Amino acid sequence: MKTPVIDVSHIDKSFGSLKAVNDLGFSVWPSTCFGFLGPNGAGKTTMMEILYGKSVRDERDTCTIRVFGFDPRHNELDIKYISGVVSQENNLDEELNVVQNLQVYARFYGMKNPDAQKRIHELLEFFELSEKRKAKIRELSGGMKRRLVIARALLHIPKLLILDEPTTGLDPQVRHLIWEKLRQLKKKGLTILLTTHYMEEAFQLCDTILIMDRGRKIIEGAPAVLLRENIEPFVLEIHHDSMIKRMKDADRLSGIRLDNAHDRPLFYSHQFESLKTIADRLTPDQYYLRQSNLEDLFLKLTGRELNADQ
Repeated sequence: MKTPVIDVSHIDKSFGSLKAVNDLGFSVWPSTCFGFLGPNGAGKTTMMEILYGKSVRDERDTCTIRVFGFDPRHNELDIKYISGVVSQENNLDEELNVVQNLQVYARFYGMKNPDAQKRIHELLEFFELSEKRKAKIRELSGGMKRRLVIARALLHIPKLLILDEPTTGLDPQVRHLIWEKLRQLKKKGLTILLTTHYMEEAFQLCDTILIMDRGRKIIEGAPAVLLRENIEPFVLEIHHDSMIKRMKDADRLSGIRLDNAHDRPLFYSHQFESLKTIADRLTPDQYYLRQSNLEDLFLKLTGRELNADQ
């Protein structure tokens, strides 16, 4: 029977009076993708940094962390050696070309030159960057830079890949290419930790997601299961301004939940036909009738109002 490769319980992290992580616990299984979701300031990045030793958790008798058997408080270097980390910034050396950026990083891990050259060739092929191997960093597109940063994190064949907002600002084609590469890596046995603001990205990649807010865990589980068990499957969006005031008053419709938090009301129901009855009173440009998604669940659980630090 498989055991978790990451096991976390009762973790706190404070910055002065701010509790960035509050009694958090979870487990990550081998060869899976585990995603942290939450508003800005929820504690996602802080928790990731605690796992690989960049940030130190608060001392507490009941807290435990094991990352492939190591405790980041005492075995920071061991965890960093088995981990590849992709931060939000593309911190590449602009003065070097693609291959040189990877060669410098290979030296940090003590890779022998023949092994490093072979691995660099494999990764450039895998991320479709071979034709850019001699290009300076400033000549690359945003998507190419992001793929190169991920390739760099994989040079030493880590057991764990940590991705902090990996596709922010990228166009859909590049985003989908990176998703497919990450799926292939997971099939080969890599365990992935992910933070993202793209709900579709989390749904596509993650075997398990943990939604957190203000440092605390709100809910955890497989995305499809969380959707099925925690939100109505159908939603009707009202778009046309002339209908909004009239529809906002429709809060007593049988079997329908009205989310009236913003200007455009959303109607949720377990019955498609109930929403279709409302939609039939409108013209096609006045509504959008669709299945609910992870973003609907996220907003239901965390609220639609911005936190003070957003």
